[in-house]
Amino acid sequence: MVDRVVKRRKYAVVVTTYGEVEKLTVRNLWPSSRRILKVVTRQIVKIPTAMIYFIADYRSTKHYINWKLNRYRSGLLAINRSQKNRLAGFIAESGSPFLAEADVTVIDAYYFVPPYLDDMLQELQHEYDGVVVVPMIPVESSFSCGIACQMVIDVYSDSAFAKVKVLSKLWKDDRLHRLYCDYLFGQISEAVRHEKRGKIGLILAIHGTLVKDRRGNPPKVFTGLEETLAFFEVMKRKIMDDPRNIFSDVRQGCMNHSTGGEWTSDTIEKALEEFKREGYEGVVMFPYGFFADNSETEYDACNKLVTAGFPLFQYVRCINDFPAFGHWLAERVLDELQVLSKLQDAFETLHP
Repeated sequence: MVDRVVKRRKYAVVVTTYGEVEKLTVRNLWPSSRRILKVVTRQIVKIPTAMIYFIADYRSTKHYINWKLNRYRSGLLAINRSQKNRLAGFIAESGSPFLAEADVTVIDAYYFVPPYLDDMLQELQHEYDGVVVVPMIPVESSFSCGIACQMVIDVYSDSAFAKVKVLSKLWKDDRLHRLYCDYLFGQISEAVRHEKRGKIGLILAIHGTLVKDRRGNPPKVFTGLEETLAFFEVMKRKIMDDPRNIFSDVRQGCMNHSTGGEWTSDTIEKALEEFKREGYEGVVMFPYGFFADNSETEYDACNKLVTAGFPLFQYVRCINDFPAFGHWLAERVLDELQVLSKLQDAFETLHP
C-alpha cells in the first residue's frame, strides 16, 4: 500500500486599501481618479463614459494644486507596506501549527494605484492554492471592502468560494474595541489629559455613507450605514465606560462626498460646531474608521480640527503601526487561513 503524498499548500495574504499616489504629479493622479470614478462613483451616479475623463482630469488637477500648495504628501502606501511587513512578521513568529503544513506569503495591493488588486488576484490565481484578502477598513460597504469582494468575484468567478476569503466584520470584534481604547488613551497628550479648566470632547472620524439617493429613496447599493452607526455606538460606550476616560462626550464625525444624494448628517463640521457652541475647552479627533492615515484623515479631517479654533486640540493618528494591532490582525488572518484550508479539505473529500 502506497501512502498518499500530501501536497504542501501555498497561501497568499493580500493587504489592500484604496491607495493614493506617492509621487505627486498630475500624470500620476489621472489614472487613480479615473479608476475611482469607474469603480466607486458610478455606483451612485450615472456618468457617461466620455465625462469620466473630463471629471477625473479636473479632480486630479484640483488635488495637485491643493496638495502642492499645502506641501502635503500621502503616506498611505508607505504605511500599508509597513503594516504588510509587520503582519508577515507576526504571522511567522506566531508559532501557529498551521504554518507547519502550509506556506504563507503576505503581499500588498491597491484599488486605485499600482499594484492593482484585480491584477494581483489574476497572478495569484495560478500560483497559490488560496488567498485571504485583508481590506484595511473596519466597516464594509460597496464603496470600501465591497470593491475587493467584487474584484474577487470578477477574477475567480465560480471558484471564489473555495479559493478566496475576504476578511470581514472586523468592526464587530471586541478585541479591536479594547485595542482601540488602549491605543487612544495611550496617545492622549499630557496637556489634554490634565486639562482642568473645561470640558474635552472626542470626535471619532469615519468615512460617511449615502443615506438617500437623489430621488430620496434608499440607495440600491450596500452602504454600510447600519454598521457605521452600530460601530460608533459600541465604541462610544466602551470609551465612556473606560476608567481612563477624560472625555465629557464622544461624537461621530463623518467625512462625506457631495454627489449621489443625502449623506450621513453627523459630520466632523457638525461635531466641531456643537462642541464650540457648548463651550468645550478642547477636542481630540481619532479616525477610528481607517486603519491607516491617508489624505482624508491626516489632511482633510485634521485641517478641520486645527482651524476650528479650540484652545486645546489633538489629532490622534490612525492605528497605523501600533504593535497590538498587528498581533490582532495576524490572529484574524491565521483564523481565516485555517477556515479556508478546512473548507478545501472538505472539497477534496467530496471530489477526490
